[in-house]
Amino acid sequence: MNKKLLFTLLIGGTVVLTGCNKKVAPFESNYFSVNPSPLEVQGKTVPGKVTAKIPAKVFVKNAEIKVTPLLNVNGVETPGQAYTFQGEKVRGNSPVISYNQGGSFVIPVNYAYTPGMEDATLSLKFDVTQGKKQYALPNVTVAKGVNTTSTLADVATTTPAIAPDKFQRVISEKYDANINFLINQAKLRDSEVNSEDFLGFMQQIESASNDSTRQIKEIHIKSAASPEGGVEYNEKLAEKREKNTNDYLQKSFKDKNISNIGEIVGSFTAQDWEGFQKLVGESEIQDKELILSVLSMYDDPEIREREIRNMSAIFDQLAIEILPKLRYSRLSATVDVIGKSDEQIKEVYAAKPDSLTIDEILYLANLTKDNKEKINIYQTAANIYSNDYRAFNNLGACQFADGNYTEATKNIKKALELNPSCGEANVNLGIISLLNDDYENALVQLGYGAGIDTDEARGVYYLKNGDPQAAVRAFGDTKSNNAALAQILTKDYSKAKKTIASISTPDATTHYLTAVLGARTNNEGLIVNSLRQAIKLDSSLKAKALKDPEFANFNIAAKL
Repeated sequence: MNKKLLFTLLIGGTVVLTGCNKKVAPFESNYFSVNPSPLEVQGKTVPGKVTAKIPAKVFVKNAEIKVTPLLNVNGVETPGQAYTFQGEKVRGNSPVISYNQGGSFVIPVNYAYTPGMEDATLSLKFDVTQGKKQYALPNVTVAKGVNTTSTLADVATTTPAIAPDKFQRVISEKYDANINFLINQAKLRDSEVNSEDFLGFMQQIESASNDSTRQIKEIHIKSAASPEGGVEYNEKLAEKREKNTNDYLQKSFKDKNISNIGEIVGSFTAQDWEGFQKLVGESEIQDKELILSVLSMYDDPEIREREIRNMSAIFDQLAIEILPKLRYSRLSATVDVIGKSDEQIKEVYAAKPDSLTIDEILYLANLTKDNKEKINIYQTAANIYSNDYRAFNNLGACQFADGNYTEATKNIKKALELNPSCGEANVNLGIISLLNDDYENALVQLGYGAGIDTDEARGVYYLKNGDPQAAVRAFGDTKSNNAALAQILTKDYSKAKKTIASISTPDATTHYLTAVLGARTNNEGLIVNSLRQAIKLDSSLKAKALKDPEFANFNIAAKL
């Protein structure tokens, strides 16, 4: 054989051996990067992307490699979706990685979140097929730890909606009566002062004056003359009607020994054009639009009167149907009804709760901060007023806050049976659905809470669904652990610090979040002090903190 040809074949064989027949060397960890690193829980899942950058002379031309991501949690490996890549000489449809130039690829990973993932590791498994040979390369660890900070979102701390009571310490009542006069006269007629309307008014005044729980604040007399006649004459006539009415009331009150009547205020109107226009507009007079147009054309009362009198047929009808109603003294009284004091309500509740109104009992529950006492009060309200949805909704809301979710659900559903459109009960049922991870129904039920503040519940909904940006918008100015968590997850550390400082009763989670804030702002002193406070309130948080990737760059083990 020609030596030159033999040399060429040998060289060619070497090339073939180098590019195709040699086995794939183990992959190195620096070929890979993971985003995010460490992995983070988002909603119910742990998603991420593994990016590989394979150098030249690594991916053998006739090799096909199946890459399987493995998440190891406490010794148990869970495989993710596998992806296959191939060299140039492989006949297949997988992405090609060049031997001479190298290449890159991205493998998405997504695992269901389970508690205890903090110290999990993510590795890649490589199964190689090279011609008829099959072998495995050593696994490569590409990420350590799973950040579970988002799982600190707690539905149980969401404030349920309380249906408000309608209790008012002071309720204003209004009583009215009319006294009508004959044309051009100011004398009070017997038929008017003995009318059912006027006698009923006087009876209410007398009753209020004799009742210690009612206080007459004011009696107002408004007198008027009908628009016909001159303004100067009508003004004197209206003034006299007001005076005669006032004198009659004063005498009547004296005769009946009514002294605590408050202030009597009088006023008069020379020509009640406003009342005239209203009565005409409400009447069945055929030409009323013509009359109203005249009123709109002229402001001068004398011109108005002249123009209407010129319509003689119409004026005769007005004189019968409208004008007599504008010769009056109108009486109105404001009476304040004084309700029970807080102490009186407490005393009556202790002695005979069924003598209180539902609103008084519901109001009583607002006077205590003790949740168990609230539960007892709302239970009493539900027993006495079994048809009032508010008692059952509020009872369920307090049971939810107490952690008694079974009874809470039962009573909130009872409230909805009594009032299906009850916004508070719908919102509370939505919160319970969140607690049960039923996010679809939760959103629907929160939507039924028209007019009810759902910011906090919606914020938790978005946190649980892995959307902290939407959660921040929903929470608004809410001051809670969940709101601070959303701000931390969106890296608004300054606002998160202010929110945490505004929480009136910080708990173990509040202090743990403060420690996370310290880690993310490189404040080791804040981390240690806050974790000590958190562990003092909840000892289980020590084990969590020691595994938490948030604190991986700090030596906290010796300081807790």
